[in-house]
Amino acid sequence: MHDTVTINVDGRDVQIERGSSVVAAIALATATAGVVTRESVSGAQRGPLCGMGVCQECRVSIDGVRHRLACQTLCAEGMNVRTARSE
Repeated sequence: MHDTVTINVDGRDVQIERGSSVVAAIALATATAGVVTRESVSGAQRGPLCGMGVCQECRVSIDGVRHRLACQTLCAEGMNVRTARSE
């Protein structure tokens, strides 16, 4: 049995294996709607691109702190994640 944590993504609780990235939890939470993490200044929906923190397209708010990189942040129990879909 895998050790899991529960985080909240845009108001939805997601159980995910400990050690997984926040972007993986976002993908689970939004599987049918597509992975959108933020909007560009022109309003275009953006999502993770590089998966290693270079492109910065995966920026989200985590526990009230804006512009955290979802691809570089590991899930922790009780974490609260907000994407552009919830703003």
